[in-house]
Amino acid sequence: MTAAMNDKQIAIDEFRAEVRGWIAQHFPASLKGKNNAFAAIEGGVPLSPDQEEWRQAMGEKGWGVPTWPAAYGGGGLCGKQAAVLQEELANAEAYNPIGGMGVMMLGPTLLEFASEEQKQRHIPPICRGEIRWCQGFSEPGAGSDLASLRARAEDCGDYFLVNGQKTWTSGGQWSDWCFALVRTDTSRKHEGISFLLIDMRSPGVEVRPIQLISGASPFCETFFTDVKVPRENLVGELNQGWAIGKRLLQHERTNLSGGGGNRVMPSVSQIAKFYVGVDEQGRLDDPDLRQRIIRHEMLARSFRLTAQRVMRDAKNGGVATASSILKNVGARITQDRAELTLEAMGMSGLGWEGDGFNEKELAATRLWLWGKAVSIYGGSTEIQNNVIAKRILGMEGE
Repeated sequence: MTAAMNDKQIAIDEFRAEVRGWIAQHFPASLKGKNNAFAAIEGGVPLSPDQEEWRQAMGEKGWGVPTWPAAYGGGGLCGKQAAVLQEELANAEAYNPIGGMGVMMLGPTLLEFASEEQKQRHIPPICRGEIRWCQGFSEPGAGSDLASLRARAEDCGDYFLVNGQKTWTSGGQWSDWCFALVRTDTSRKHEGISFLLIDMRSPGVEVRPIQLISGASPFCETFFTDVKVPRENLVGELNQGWAIGKRLLQHERTNLSGGGGNRVMPSVSQIAKFYVGVDEQGRLDDPDLRQRIIRHEMLARSFRLTAQRVMRDAKNGGVATASSILKNVGARITQDRAELTLEAMGMSGLGWEGDGFNEKELAATRLWLWGKAVSIYGGSTEIQNNVIAKRILGMEGE
């Protein structure tokens, strides 16, 4: 090992010790082993005092978004340091409390396309977890063919007048702001779309939650009636929003795949051993289920490593062309995990309510139902297959 390599390793080891000590000092013991996996589903539940304390600590440190520039409130860490942070959070059974669409999608997009004034205004609150964002893309007549959107933003000089409807607005009823694609030119399709930031408290914004089969209502219909949006909230150039929207969707698909998260969750094999039991050698006492779980966990592990590599390459200037592949594979892994978990839990995995089931068992049932949407939202599996065929495999359309 060269002297330079040895110095780098020492620096990483020192950083690991710093992270470990900081987590031990700031992470509330009451939150150990818990996670924010259901934040998107139960977004209206207030944070407990310990959860709020942890959010503030991570937000002030900038470690909720470890690789974002420190100038905007991020951690300013390199890739290796961010990996160490994630490892130490996992070792401490701690979770990252800073998340949501601001982190998953909007923040990286603003860093690339926004003006300096917009970055200074909107990115620091995202880093601190103070502002909740929602996405105004899909419409009743513009889902798979998103560029057919009709929500109109009339250019009135120093402001835009927005009228129209969006649907499947995740967390809209709890959100402070919305990033939206709107039509600013009706004579052109893709070239007539702009990217706006809309304050959800503006007069004329109405949100109606949609209840799902899981019992939760994370999605909404959103209506805009003569909503005034200051011109300063236009990201990028007028009528150039489609390119920005496509880039944001790449971030969305990569993160929805599971490649960008840090969740503290027990493995399927741990769950199965608890409910099914083990043989005399300590193995899961069901050879067939054991084989399928091993196959699943091998795929999940290789997928996480691949997703991390793709995200690292994208941050280093590469284009995340693999986001559609990650979205499809991640959706399949998520759904397989839920199916295997419920199979291993047996009757304990069939509960909806009642004293015969504990909190984690009821959550597993709801997560299984919620997971059915993973292959639909963020661009359905069929749409991703089209993107893969055209943009990655170079296949011609009809």
